[in-house]
Amino acid sequence: MGKLTTHILDLTCGKPAANVKIELKRLGESIMKEIYTNKDGKVDIPLLAAEELVFGEYVMEFHAGDYFASKNTNAADQPFLTIVTVRFHIADPDAHYHIPLLLSPFGYQVYRGS
Repeated sequence: MGKLTTHILDLTCGKPAANVKIELKRLGESIMKEIYTNKDGKVDIPLLAAEELVFGEYVMEFHAGDYFASKNTNAADQPFLTIVTVRFHIADPDAHYHIPLLLSPFGYQVYRGS
């Protein structure tokens, strides 16, 4: 059975990014899931699993600006990035799709992990 998972690492401190809001949508549809990362920068359950994971285009939005703003109360130092949007394609609903996000207030890297 396939599944979709993610995790986020905060590159500014070299630690998992806890309490980051993630919204998942199937392209052209409303929000399917809204979830927050745990203390390990992961979600407690797969974003999609089994029959929920179907062929198609998806959009995952990571609310990076809110996360970094909560760590810094100085308005002049608000992060450049607000929402990191990752658009991806599920081709094989039986596969494991893992999307790690390496994050800083000014840049990010995302890839298909394992």
